[in-house]
Amino acid sequence: MRARAGLVREVAESGAWDAEPHWREVFEQVPRHLFVPYYFKGVPGGYERLWGEDPDPERRERWLRGVYTDQPLATRLRDGELVSSSSQPSLMARMLVELEVRDGDRVLEIGAGTGYNAALLAHRLGDACVTTVDLDPEITESARAHLAAAGYRPAVVTGDGTRGCAERAPYDRIVATCAVRSVPGEWPAQCRPGARILAPVATGLLVLEVGDAGCAEGRFLRTPAYFVALRGQERGAGIGAAVGGLPRKVAQDESFRFLLTLTAGRLDPRETLALWEREGRPGRERFGVTMGGGREWAWLDDPRGPYAWALPGGSAPGG
Repeated sequence: MRARAGLVREVAESGAWDAEPHWREVFEQVPRHLFVPYYFKGVPGGYERLWGEDPDPERRERWLRGVYTDQPLATRLRDGELVSSSSQPSLMARMLVELEVRDGDRVLEIGAGTGYNAALLAHRLGDACVTTVDLDPEITESARAHLAAAGYRPAVVTGDGTRGCAERAPYDRIVATCAVRSVPGEWPAQCRPGARILAPVATGLLVLEVGDAGCAEGRFLRTPAYFVALRGQERGAGIGAAVGGLPRKVAQDESFRFLLTLTAGRLDPRETLALWEREGRPGRERFGVTMGGGREWAWLDDPRGPYAWALPGGSAPGG
């Protein structure tokens, strides 16, 4: 299909596959339109619904063009709030590359969404190696139907993603396609030593390496990432009010807003600003997270250095 080939070229030009070019073939083979039979496009005053069976051929063409453009698509709204989406394909590609899957790896995906990401993983690893879980039965039902229509049958489980999926453990990789305030302890506990966890945290992508006894440690990637929040995990307050009164240029800076989210509830905005400026305005890649002994904390440069903050549900060293 010409539209799919165009999307593949667009993602390739972004450099997303440079480290693992075999993912290009996967994206070439898995048809995104089967997973997004309709989506919502923002228009003044609300949303416009575009769908593949619209009787108007011009609107059908707009739907198809949108599906095969490198952009996220809003796929499910509830009371005007976005509850599910199909992520931007180039970001999905970067995350799959960073997951570093190998033949035979068992993967747990947190957040089934449309089923498209699970299909990409199933195409690469085989159905038996992939489990995707979501709290919303409507989402898992539609994801299962989309996957079957495309010829894939990974395990699709309705359940609380914060608890992982113990009945299908152990896993070699866990990837979250929804934002979390902190990484639930059940995730590394359900992994084999040496496993890899990738999750959106505080507008960044956190990559953890799992050790023994459910301990894990790792750093954030440079890549910014904005996802729908994981249902079942308490949401934090937005940072809009926190940046009030700060210089506009600072308040709009990506790396500062990331740090403000990461330190929310532990430092006030002025303290965060002072730290950010004192340390040379550090980017995401200088921060990391450590989990172990029932504690979970974020840190700057060194997990046992002077700058560490407990994440929700965890505590910092000595805390």
